[in-house]
Amino acid sequence: MTRLAIPALTLATFAIGTTEFAVQGLLPEIAADLGASVPRTGLLITGYAMGVALGGPVLALLTQGLGRRATLLGLMAIFIAGNALCALAPDYPSLMAARIVTSFCHGAFFGIGSVVAAGIVPADRRARAVALMWSGIAAANILGIPAGTALGQMSDWRLTFWAVALVGCAAMAAMALWLPRVGRGTASGIAGELGELARPQVLMALSLTVFLCGATFCVFTFVAPFLAATTSIAPGSLPVYLVLFGIGGVVGMQVGGRMADRNLAAAITGGFIALTGAFLVMPWAFRSPVIAAATMVVWGFVFYFPASGLQVRVVDAARGAPNLASTLVQSGFNLGNAIGPSIGAAALSAGLGYAALPLIAAAMTAAAAGIALCSTVPGNAAGIAALVSRQPAATVDADAERRSLRTRPT
Repeated sequence: MTRLAIPALTLATFAIGTTEFAVQGLLPEIAADLGASVPRTGLLITGYAMGVALGGPVLALLTQGLGRRATLLGLMAIFIAGNALCALAPDYPSLMAARIVTSFCHGAFFGIGSVVAAGIVPADRRARAVALMWSGIAAANILGIPAGTALGQMSDWRLTFWAVALVGCAAMAAMALWLPRVGRGTASGIAGELGELARPQVLMALSLTVFLCGATFCVFTFVAPFLAATTSIAPGSLPVYLVLFGIGGVVGMQVGGRMADRNLAAAITGGFIALTGAFLVMPWAFRSPVIAAATMVVWGFVFYFPASGLQVRVVDAARGAPNLASTLVQSGFNLGNAIGPSIGAAALSAGLGYAALPLIAAAMTAAAAGIALCSTVPGNAAGIAALVSRQPAATVDADAERRSLRTRPT
């Protein structure tokens, strides 16, 4: 049963990833049907991201004393209902409300699901289990989002939400059949859970998730005009490049998970170093359509490579509040999703040009690599931890921080 539990979670993350981004390709259809402008309809994406960042941790706190299996099934039920409400929405405010309800499940499901995935496998396979679960969202970039967009454009945008709800039903049924009963969340209370977040290693790991997504989306948000300006590719070719990014992501997630199980610190630090290298060559690589295509694969690979390792590090560090801390990883990703495009837009408004964006991103990931490296080197961990927690270095127990990186039962 355990062997099929993680694929069941992967199917759920595939559905979640599809509903998150499929709206991007359906904005004109939704706007025309509901009588809203395209820019206003675009706020459906922003509203969803804010719901993930804020609603996920709230749900994690509210469900802290419940069984994790029951919580995941309940979250998937809300997800299904939310997509059905999206499909039935008579107007724009109703659709926005339904999107926000759906988004609340996103962060909590990924957070609690990651704790479950890591807890039902041997200790030396935890990162691979998390990577397999998370590969659903990478697969959504390759299959789910293009298929959902095509379905909505060829028929009715509402059918896309019905289709996602149907996939959610299949995922919920699979989880009910194969997901084992696992432990409850902590019973330390809200104050106790929040106190766990003050651990320096938790703060550092969460900050790295912001750097990871902030740097990537500083460039990825503008990749279409960037490629068009430098490679002169036809607009119809852009989906091919995005699919290549997704393929690289699926592979990078799995390879990164295996590496993290062998050496967690090396997987995280190495991932940021490799991502820095990818950004540095991007201004040159994007001059050729062929080299740009190869770069998109590499970019997707190195972006997803450290993701599961970061999730495992957070769960390890927040020993008394794994559900909440793991959910906050999703908040960190979405915060980066918001910060990155803002930095990119500011750079373009200042007249720096598209080629400057990957260099800015490289500076961000290089800083993250430095933080990741220093925080795991004996003698430096206490100093970095003190900096993050704003405590004197002498008060930080470096041995305890190093122990937080070791594997432990979930």
